[in-house]
Amino acid sequence: MKKWMEKLEHFLELGGIRKDSILLIISGIAVIGSLLQWNPLPFDLAWIAIVLCGIPIILEAVIGLVTAFDIKADVLVSLALIASVCIGETFAAGEVAFIMQLGALLEDITVARARAGIEKLIHLTPQTARVIGTDGRESVVPVDQVQIGDLLRVLPGEGVPVDGIIQSGETSINQAVMTGESMPVDKTVGDEVSSGTVNQFGAFEMKATKVGEDSSIQRMIRLVQSADAGKAKIVGIADRWATWIVVIALSAAALTWLFTGEIIRAVTILVVFCPCALVLATPTAIMAAIGNATHHGFLVREGDALERLSAVKVTAFDKTGTLTYGAPVVVAAVSSGEPYSDEELYRLAASAEQLSEHPLGKAITACYRKRHTEPLDTVSDFQMIPGRGVSVELSGKKVAAGNVQLLQSLGISFAIPQAAEDHLRQGCTVTYLAVDGRFAGFLALSDTLREESADMIKALSSLSVQPVLLTGDHENAAHAIASQLAIAEVRANCLPEDKLGYIDEFERCGKPVCMMGDGINDAPALKKPRWESPWAESAATSRWKPPTLRWWTTR
Repeated sequence: MKKWMEKLEHFLELGGIRKDSILLIISGIAVIGSLLQWNPLPFDLAWIAIVLCGIPIILEAVIGLVTAFDIKADVLVSLALIASVCIGETFAAGEVAFIMQLGALLEDITVARARAGIEKLIHLTPQTARVIGTDGRESVVPVDQVQIGDLLRVLPGEGVPVDGIIQSGETSINQAVMTGESMPVDKTVGDEVSSGTVNQFGAFEMKATKVGEDSSIQRMIRLVQSADAGKAKIVGIADRWATWIVVIALSAAALTWLFTGEIIRAVTILVVFCPCALVLATPTAIMAAIGNATHHGFLVREGDALERLSAVKVTAFDKTGTLTYGAPVVVAAVSSGEPYSDEELYRLAASAEQLSEHPLGKAITACYRKRHTEPLDTVSDFQMIPGRGVSVELSGKKVAAGNVQLLQSLGISFAIPQAAEDHLRQGCTVTYLAVDGRFAGFLALSDTLREESADMIKALSSLSVQPVLLTGDHENAAHAIASQLAIAEVRANCLPEDKLGYIDEFERCGKPVCMMGDGINDAPALKKPRWESPWAESAATSRWKPPTLRWWTTR
């Protein structure tokens, strides 16, 4: 008995869709059993469906009527259920209850998918922070206790708990969650860091400047939550017309009873008027369409986005991971001259970076191994300098690979080659190399376009849809990608709220927008409040608004 009680308690603790699904399965089995006239219990099995599926509908209808005189489709369904039970048609009552709850479950599943992005954002928020007291001691406190002006320490691999300014230390910060940048950004004393971003390497100390609800990650969470439009309007079309449906159904049932004197005919009218087909067909069609889109690599936030897609005049693209692969590759290896050729310089760089944990170092080694079969040189005396690069010894040679600051700190003076300047203007990231204290050359790394991006932009242009690039990357990288794809309008250095603002700007100009992105930093723009139909019965809107569509592309 105790075992069964524990199982019952566990079942009652189950929430949301999982519990509804279990109840619906039980009700479905009961309805089928009643249809087949299988009666292992002393009552009709349809009563199980009536209790599990019908009572919640009736309660919701009563509460809506009492508290707000809200007449929706569930009022008519409740009347049909009660009337069917009163005349002994338990199977009809169980069937109607089951179908209505099945449609509601499909609707809830669609909405749950839309809210998954908010949960991901919340999980990214650090829960604790390392606060350094006036006595120099470090204590770990909940992040909501951090005050403006507190001195914090962030270790390698940890998330930045609040917004602040680095006071000491150097590192590289993964800012993909905020800007979508494919490569970490080097940070040093005086640079700003944002909450939710990740410290890749060296430990640093920072002064808190924005905490709690004012921090960057919390602002983005609020943007997503406020932009969440909830359920698709089309799913609730029966509710919008429910008042008229209820009046017509009750009038028809009353007249039928009056003229025929047969109550079963009147109840039949109520059952037939139940919008079961509409309530079930709409979410089912939406789920089928979303499932079909998923097979082609798209996750659709709302079903009615598929209908509104035909009205789009502007398509806004994120760059990293959407138009590009989001992973850096070596596009050039340029030697400064003797004694190393370009290929030999490339091999030195790949050998030096083979123990590095930095994404750029990993990319250099991976690209070399992909193109060459010979083994790399053995590394000794490996040193990683956070925010700058690496210093190693290879076959008796002292090799340094990193940014300009690394070579300058080693006392190596050199002029940046014109070829490196050209690559920087094209949006590349450059890694400089020095061998035995002398500048030896550089490697240029760049994000690469997806094979299908150019054809997609061309196809959109042929449909008179204007492509726009919205990216958190810097101007050079953004314009380099845009020029390859013939995208005329570019907005670079975008934070999540900037992308949301640009979407609003297009809407104010009367241009229906489709937003395409793959990163959490795109979430507010992807979840921008959707278009209200010009025929929607809403007291809150008095004029037509252009639609905003969201697509979430998978890598």
